[in-house]
Amino acid sequence: MDLPITHITSPANPRLKTVAGLRRRRARDEAGLTVVEGHEELALALAAGIAPRTLFVCPELYSPSGYAGVQEIGRQEDLVDAARTRGAEIVTLSRAAFEKVAYREGPDGLLGLLPSVDRPLTALALPADPFVLLAEGVEKPGNLGAILRTADAAGVDAVVAADPVTDWGNPNVVRASKGTVYAVPVAAASTAETLGWVRSHGIRLVVTTPEASDLHTDVDLTGAVAIAVGAEKHGASARLLESADIRVRIPMSGKANSLNVGAAAAVVLFEAVRQRMGKRLHLSAP
Repeated sequence: MDLPITHITSPANPRLKTVAGLRRRRARDEAGLTVVEGHEELALALAAGIAPRTLFVCPELYSPSGYAGVQEIGRQEDLVDAARTRGAEIVTLSRAAFEKVAYREGPDGLLGLLPSVDRPLTALALPADPFVLLAEGVEKPGNLGAILRTADAAGVDAVVAADPVTDWGNPNVVRASKGTVYAVPVAAASTAETLGWVRSHGIRLVVTTPEASDLHTDVDLTGAVAIAVGAEKHGASARLLESADIRVRIPMSGKANSLNVGAAAAVVLFEAVRQRMGKRLHLSAP
């Protein structure tokens, strides 16, 4: 039986104050929830099997073109129906009320409260030859989200935030990841715990650093491998570097000695993709 639809018109409604409070990490941790705004992000979460606990909608703000990324829920009405079918409470808001809880410019009238994505390392299920990305100490939510979006495109099996400064449920991480935070298995742990987990699974650790002698294109990135990138300002920690099976650098021809952490992750991940695809083609050749 469908739940009744609630209507809120006043921006001063106490429920909206609670939703806005979820922008703070402490509130997210206590509630076990995060805020996901936007048709594309919510469609990807639903496609990954994650349903909102509550979906706030403002038809007045709907984008006329909808969203073409997930065909079966490309229309806003289809997304609302899909969320309601999976048990989500639907709350319609006036424009003023929606703008009270929206955190992005140009809101499209869709915002959901979804379960937190944080999970322990032990909850990550890995294939025989796992392809893993470690992001140590990344500070900016936009960078962490962009790294995750790249990891999704590269087919990474898991992304681990080691000694994280921000959390996976930060709305700006979700936004920068385009919702792929719900499509790629993620976890957070200390660097020490992460290194122990890597060793226990027999995964080679490849750490990126401008001081390395080997180029990322000259090392084997096939098989069970974890590619690690460090924090924006200081790069990989001494502990991470000391634990590396191999250190690699990206060749730089300009004045700067390194790329943005998101760009560096993309360059090395897709070199790994190139090598892994080549190996599969070689093995399948007659």
